[in-house]
Amino acid sequence: MADVPKKPSAPRTPLAWLDARWTPRPETVRRAALLALVMSVVIVVTGGAVRLTGSGLGCDTWPRCTEDSYVTTPEMGLHGVIEFGNRMLTYVLSAAVGFFIAAARCAAPRRRSLTRLGWAQFWVVLSNAVLGGVTVLTGLNPWVVAGHFLLATALITVTTVAWLRSKEGDGRPRPLVGVPVQRAVAGLTAVTAALIVAGTAVTGSGRHAGDNSREIVRMPFDWESVTRVHAVLAWIVVIGALAVLVGLRLLDAPPGPRARARDLMIVLLAQGAIGYVQYALDEPPLLVGIHMLGSTLTWIATVRLLLSLRERGALPGGEAVAQFDRGQ
Repeated sequence: MADVPKKPSAPRTPLAWLDARWTPRPETVRRAALLALVMSVVIVVTGGAVRLTGSGLGCDTWPRCTEDSYVTTPEMGLHGVIEFGNRMLTYVLSAAVGFFIAAARCAAPRRRSLTRLGWAQFWVVLSNAVLGGVTVLTGLNPWVVAGHFLLATALITVTTVAWLRSKEGDGRPRPLVGVPVQRAVAGLTAVTAALIVAGTAVTGSGRHAGDNSREIVRMPFDWESVTRVHAVLAWIVVIGALAVLVGLRLLDAPPGPRARARDLMIVLLAQGAIGYVQYALDEPPLLVGIHMLGSTLTWIATVRLLLSLRERGALPGGEAVAQFDRGQ
């Protein structure tokens, strides 16, 4: 959709009131988008820390922390502090998303595409907060836990797209590579998504149930078998990424797509090495946590590669800025 200039209007909502008084620079909008992305990764990593320290039921109910308190109590110990701390980070994430919504709403000229992405982030955060509560109320049901992680990955998808869109214009997408490369990257993206889903099955049937109690139910999969499936998918992704990287170089593709393919390859190799080490060492919590971080970085790199295959023109207000950002 084309850019819509800001029009003076009666301030009937807080955002309209702010819009009449603040016009953020494009750099501010980009930083707000990046902050939301960073916080969406942080919330995944800290959520993993809750699980890996056995603090998933540190607060044993929701929305309260206990039946009588909304906050952790000394009797709950370190597990209560870790679980409650992760809940509090949701408010920090919400503030980051709110900042992006406000920046996108108040920018001039107005870009409705960014505003919609901001509100999409809001609804995903809200939905996942509720699902996190359901996770506690169901005693860390592994299927609900997996859904909680996948919805967090959906948030990372939206925040990544918003960050990338904040650095380009709103013109009609113009492909930078041919249809065969586009299809190859789309296929690679689909297999990477399957790899992440398989990873939730590995975790859901593995030793880290999220609580030290032996009563936590696990997914009904043989851990060795599901791990092998995950490894096979990982190798398919690595080979596919390598093929895309080589293909882009042979076809003399623009620097942007080649750089994004190289970045994905680096992340995949590091993630694969960590995965094999954690398997050999029987899932030490620290390495599992690093592997979860690697999962988010892998998906971000994949989305960046996918969106680098087209361009949408310069940012409103300056070709120089757009050229600089395309080189990022």
